[in-house]
Amino acid sequence: MTTPAANTPAPTADSSPHISAGDTTLRLLSTSDLAGIDITLTNVVDTVESAYRTLAAGRSDNPRKLTVKPADGHSVSYAMLGRDGSRDVVAVKTSYKHGLDKGRQEQHYYTALTLYDDVTGLPIAMMDCGRIGSLRTPAVSALLARECAAPGARSALVIGTGTQGRLAPPFLLTTLPGLDRLMLFGTHPEGIDAVRAQLHAHFPDRKLEVVTDVRAAAADADIVLATAGAHTPAAVEADALRPGALAILVGHGLAPSTLHRADRVVATSEAQMKVTGTDMADADGSLPAVDTEFPQVLAGTAPGRTAPEQRIFAYNSGLVVTDIALGHRFAQLAIEQGLGTRVPLWR
Repeated sequence: MTTPAANTPAPTADSSPHISAGDTTLRLLSTSDLAGIDITLTNVVDTVESAYRTLAAGRSDNPRKLTVKPADGHSVSYAMLGRDGSRDVVAVKTSYKHGLDKGRQEQHYYTALTLYDDVTGLPIAMMDCGRIGSLRTPAVSALLARECAAPGARSALVIGTGTQGRLAPPFLLTTLPGLDRLMLFGTHPEGIDAVRAQLHAHFPDRKLEVVTDVRAAAADADIVLATAGAHTPAAVEADALRPGALAILVGHGLAPSTLHRADRVVATSEAQMKVTGTDMADADGSLPAVDTEFPQVLAGTAPGRTAPEQRIFAYNSGLVVTDIALGHRFAQLAIEQGLGTRVPLWR
């Protein structure tokens, strides 16, 4: 778990030497290896933001993800290849989720990231990517909130208490410390308890307001962040959002009208939105055009919002360059601490 006390310095492109040891053995970093590494929320946000800025500058490559899904929809698989130009790292990420037709406890999810040093040509590490994703995605949502929320935003509603929902409040407070009302809608008591615990771990003086009327809560929120699973009863419609509201979609919890009736649409990647956002299509199976992509917003070449009263829809689809940047940071820290298992895979 991340802790505010962890004194981890913010990364830079050249903050450490290339971490390959000069041979082709592969360092495997397990879930337990990565779980013990301390990293601050600010460090995560800075790392993710730097990856977006490098991409916007044309120094990184982030091709469209590949997707495989059987006709009955019981599983979904993704593969993503990318290159981080500031770190000179190439990586491949794979994700596989099985049991989409079942409850959360019956589902299986596996994701892995393999990093290669593009200077030495040697492998860096292969790691479980679960923690990387659990940190990267809420960090992106928090950056979207910082750049696209209306000026003076004070309230946020998080929908969902799964992995993304649990870290959403502390990350939002990291980028928008002026938020003074944090609302949560969830249907799993243990998930609600977990969200409270994460908020207390990072911001022990802040309170969480659990709501049962998601529509009424959305009407009171400057930011609505939907992170719920596919079986959520929440489906906030556009007419429930106040003028100037920012609606961010990570999982489920927003109805398609919030996208189609938005005054402005921002996406981390329009191409990936067309792949993973099909459940937000209209009756004709169409998605509206994106007004701007988020890397350009962070780079300052496009505005996140152009008027205080705009209702903005933001689509947070993970870009592999952010996984690469954060995965590389974890690999650096793991190697410094002597974690992982060296495997002579190519001998």
